[in-house]
Amino acid sequence: MYKRYTLNNGIRIVYVKIPHFRSVTMGLWFKAGSIYEHTSESGLSHFIEHMLFKGTEHRTARHIAQTMDAVGGQINAFTAKECTCFYYKVMDEHLDVGLDLLGDMILNSVFDPLEIEKERGVILEEIFMYEDSPEDLVHDLLADAIFGSHPLSQSILGVPEGIVKYERNQIVSFYNSYYHPGNMVISAVGNFDETELINRVEDIFGRWNSTATNSRIITPPQFQSDVLYRHKDIEQIHFCLGCKGIEMGREENYPLLLLNTILGGGMSSRLFQSIREDRGLAYSVYSYPSSYSCAGLLTIYAGMKPAQATEVLDLIIKEINRISMYGITEAELELGKEQLKGNYILGIESIGSIMNANGRSELLLGRVTTPEEVLDKINRISMNQVMDVIRNTLGSGILSAALVGPVDLSLDISAALREMGVCTI
Repeated sequence: MYKRYTLNNGIRIVYVKIPHFRSVTMGLWFKAGSIYEHTSESGLSHFIEHMLFKGTEHRTARHIAQTMDAVGGQINAFTAKECTCFYYKVMDEHLDVGLDLLGDMILNSVFDPLEIEKERGVILEEIFMYEDSPEDLVHDLLADAIFGSHPLSQSILGVPEGIVKYERNQIVSFYNSYYHPGNMVISAVGNFDETELINRVEDIFGRWNSTATNSRIITPPQFQSDVLYRHKDIEQIHFCLGCKGIEMGREENYPLLLLNTILGGGMSSRLFQSIREDRGLAYSVYSYPSSYSCAGLLTIYAGMKPAQATEVLDLIIKEINRISMYGITEAELELGKEQLKGNYILGIESIGSIMNANGRSELLLGRVTTPEEVLDKINRISMNQVMDVIRNTLGSGILSAALVGPVDLSLDISAALREMGVCTI
C-alpha cells in the first residue's frame, strides 16, 4: 500500500515499502517535457536531462558515474512529453548514496559552458540515430500529422537547428521555470525505514524554495486529418494510422485498454492473427493507446514490403469496420480482462514499474491508483463500456496516417482510406 507525504515547500513523496526486497528504487519526477516547450525551446527539457549528469558544484561528470558504480547501483533518466524523471536503484543499505547524488544533481548542477558544447554534439548524434530508426520515426511523424501545430506534436529530442543554438542562459532559464518544488514528485519503492526516508528527503530538499510557476497552459488539441510521408532508402514501408483516444485519468481508459488488447495488443489479437499469422504479410503489426493530460491517441502500426502495403492496409481497415459495426464477443471480453489483469500483475512485480506508475500518476493526476482499484476497474469493464469506447475511437475513423520508406504511397493510402469510409483525410 502506498503512502503520501508533502514537504512544507510542496514536494510530494509517494512511497511503497516492500520489506522482503533488498533494493530500493527512487525517482525524482518533474512536470517538464516537450509539451511545455515553445517552438523556440524545442528539446530543452531533453537537453537539461543530459546536463544534470555533467557536473555539479561538488562532483564532476566522472564522479557522478563513479558514485553509483562504487555501490553497484544504477542511475539514469528519461524525458517524455509531459514529464522528466531522474532515478536510481541501489541495495537498500545505500539509499542515502543515491538520494544524496540526485539531490546534488538537481540542486547544484553548474551547466558548464564547455560541457554544454560537448553535450550538444551528443544530442545531435542521438537525433541522427533516431532518424535512422524508421519504426520509431513513423510514430513521431504521425504525431505531426494528427496534432498539427499543437505542442503534443513536438519532438522530445528537439530539432538540430534548435540544439545547435541554445546558450547557457536559455537552458538555465528554462530549468528554473520548470524545476522547482511545486513541480516535483518523489516516488520510492523497496525496502527502507519510512521515517528515515522522509527525514533524508527533508534534509536534502526541505530548504529548497522557489517562486517559479509554470507559465504555459496546455489546451486540448484540434485533431488534424493528414497523411505525411518521409523518404528513407530502406527495404520496408512503415506506416501508422491514428484515431482519437482518451485522455489520461478517465475511467474509459480501462475499456480502451481491453479494446486495444483485442485489436492489436498481443499475439492473439485480431490484427496479429490476420496479418502475420494467417497471411504472413508483416513481421510486426500492433496497436497501442497513448494518454496525455489533454488528449488521447489510438495508433495502429505495421511494417511490410511496399508491394504488400495496400493489402495490409485493406485488412486493417476491414478489421476496424468489423469491430466498429459488430463490436467484440463475450468470449473476447472475458479473455481480454484476464489478459489485462495478468499483464498488470506481472508488471507491478518490478519495483521499477511501481515507482514509474506511482510517480507519473501523482505528478500528472495528483493521485495514485492502488493495485486493488486497478483490478476492480478491469473486472467491472462491461460490454456497453467497450462499445461506447469503440464508437468514440475507432468509430470516429482514421484521422491521420504517416509513412516512412522508399516509396511514397501517401496518395494511395489517402484514396484507400476515403474509399473505405473510415477517413476524413
